[in-house]
Amino acid sequence: MPERRARPVPTGKGNRKPIWRRAAAPATEAPTDPPAPGPAAADAKTDAVEPDSVVQAALYRDGVRVANPATLAETFRELREQPDDMAWIGLARPTEEEILSLAAEFDLHPLAVEDAMEAHQRPKLERYGDTLFVVLRAARYLDASEEVDFGELHVFLGPDFLITVRHGAAPDLSAVRRRMEETPELLSLGPEAVLYAILDAVVDGYAPVVSGVQNDIDEIETEVFGGDPWVSRRIYELSREMVEFQRATRPLVGMLHGLMAGFAKYGTDDELQRYLRDVADHVTHTSERVDGFRQALTDILTVNATLVTQQQNAEMRALAEAGFEQNEEIKKISSWAAILFAPTLVGTIYGMNFEHMPELGWNLGYPFAIGLMGVVCGSLYVIFKRRDWL
Repeated sequence: MPERRARPVPTGKGNRKPIWRRAAAPATEAPTDPPAPGPAAADAKTDAVEPDSVVQAALYRDGVRVANPATLAETFRELREQPDDMAWIGLARPTEEEILSLAAEFDLHPLAVEDAMEAHQRPKLERYGDTLFVVLRAARYLDASEEVDFGELHVFLGPDFLITVRHGAAPDLSAVRRRMEETPELLSLGPEAVLYAILDAVVDGYAPVVSGVQNDIDEIETEVFGGDPWVSRRIYELSREMVEFQRATRPLVGMLHGLMAGFAKYGTDDELQRYLRDVADHVTHTSERVDGFRQALTDILTVNATLVTQQQNAEMRALAEAGFEQNEEIKKISSWAAILFAPTLVGTIYGMNFEHMPELGWNLGYPFAIGLMGVVCGSLYVIFKRRDWL
């Protein structure tokens, strides 16, 4: 582990001010930096910070809690008085002023401060001198809505401090704090031990999500072969969640291997090395499961599309057969209507009450009319029969 060092009082150098000072400075401020503030000025600045988002702050000595400051200003003051202690500060959705006060007190890098302010970062690990900045994506499974809820956690790690900035409901780090306080021999190893415990908690939180997603996939397979019309939407929504899950787990594998590569350089304790390797194994297993889930959902979506296409083809075939049968019936009806129309036409003509009609006085008129009706009807019947209309 790196040796503890005294925290420098931030000073302005050159014409370009640190980002946290530029963000907090009034618009009318001169472009050059003011003289370096003393301890009293720093306390006055941090006392103005509202502690609403401070979840918990504590100071530890040899793995045992020795102070419970209520505000960030009190935490800074007590840590200055006891430089050998370790500060563990937990924040949830902090204000900009709170992050700027932390940056000024612990000399945090401007890029890390910007990331902590903006949130919505991908998992990553950056080292700025003696300070390590880690971004993690936690996840939890919501049984009621059958959805995966993602949270974001930023961790600042220094020689004598650890700061967690939580954006979202997950993860809940209270269990991590209790666990570490119950094992002071582990907590006495310093901020690195707390970081590895946080990593373990985040990775362990993936297990219920994996189990919930597996149940969802099993239900989706049943719905697909059951013909549920809404299953495609459910597959698509779960696929999008798996994409987010991949973005949370896949970078974590590289991050942990990067930490393991620095064991020798930074003199990491042997117990912490074993601890981190175990976490890396769990992350790798989870990442592989998530990759398998996404592939399974892709295959299920393909099968569902095939089944839907088959069902549509069957419906179209049934409609075509019904249309064909209906057409056959129409042809039969039309044929008989044409056959019956011929005698009706002849009978109608001779049924007209005209006195001067040539055939009215003809002795063979009646047999001729009947014969004409028969010939016309017989001819139409033969024609329709040959064309399979009858």
